[in-house]
Amino acid sequence: MREAHSLAKSAEGRTTPDPLVGAVLVKSGRIISMGYHGEVTTPHAEAWAIQKAGEEARGATLYINLEPCCDFANKNNPPCTEAVIRAGIKRVVASMKDPNPMVNGRGFAKLKRHGIRVEVGLLEKEARHLNEVFSKYIRTKRPFVCLKTALTLDGKIATRTGASRWVAGPEALRFAHHLRNIYDAILVGIGNVLIDDPRLDVRRVEKVKDPVRVVLDSFARTPLRAKVLTTGKARTIIVVGPRAPKSKVEALAKKGAEILSVSAPNGRINIKELLKKLGEMKITSLLVEGGGEVNSSFIAANAVDKAYFIIAPKVFGGRDAKTPVEGEGIALPGQAKWLKNVYVDKVGEDILISGHF
Repeated sequence: MREAHSLAKSAEGRTTPDPLVGAVLVKSGRIISMGYHGEVTTPHAEAWAIQKAGEEARGATLYINLEPCCDFANKNNPPCTEAVIRAGIKRVVASMKDPNPMVNGRGFAKLKRHGIRVEVGLLEKEARHLNEVFSKYIRTKRPFVCLKTALTLDGKIATRTGASRWVAGPEALRFAHHLRNIYDAILVGIGNVLIDDPRLDVRRVEKVKDPVRVVLDSFARTPLRAKVLTTGKARTIIVVGPRAPKSKVEALAKKGAEILSVSAPNGRINIKELLKKLGEMKITSLLVEGGGEVNSSFIAANAVDKAYFIIAPKVFGGRDAKTPVEGEGIALPGQAKWLKNVYVDKVGEDILISGHF
């Protein structure tokens, strides 16, 4: 099963909007075939493993991290339950049920009706973590939101002058680009664009893809020469409010930006409405690399699923230096937003704290 999980994870960032799935066929105590879902248009993991095994698959045990699909809605691949039944597999060991409402236990039920022994729950916690993006999107049609920020020991993300390159070390930067590599889209605020003029692409790691670039820009202030508009081939979505000047919006559209209009009370983009619209655009996961105000907006909207805080062992100081979560803040310590499933790791000389809200 660990091998199945490893195979699934090897396609991270490539299968969206499909889940990550790995399959291992075992017979007479040895692995006879393996497969994984490589991209959205390629065969599903179990179908690939069965095809490679051929007649030897008859009587084998299938280990898989996710319940085999049983619906005909997928235009790229037929139901995997059919392939499992036809192959004569005698036993299926799965980590978890498919959270897709169109499957969710129906695949297992069909296998059992055909006399196949089914066992569920091996490494279930790890399996849920592996497909947390798919699970969120398939149930809610909203993207899974991950917030990533780098700060100093004294809680600063920039100096008093606004300089922020680089807070963290080179290993942490590689980790940040790894996240860009596996998430569908990356989001920043207009302040980041005006101050740093980022490209928001993938470097420092072997590239799978560049993420869709999303800029929160209530009043359409993105410069026409900004790198998000003039570099790379990734889509750029400029999120504007109803008070954005029409002439500026039209100019951004002519530069190739996709304009997404969202309500913006008090000049701030409505985060929940934004996520609904991004979900409708088939964006299943969103990496937020905002400044303190953007981060605060997402946290206040209870819109963050997962967070990575990278803490560099250095001190900036400065009462006016920026912090990772600003906004109005809470009034009492008891109102704090807590992380669960917390992990602490080292990334080079920096400390990485991760968890789920």
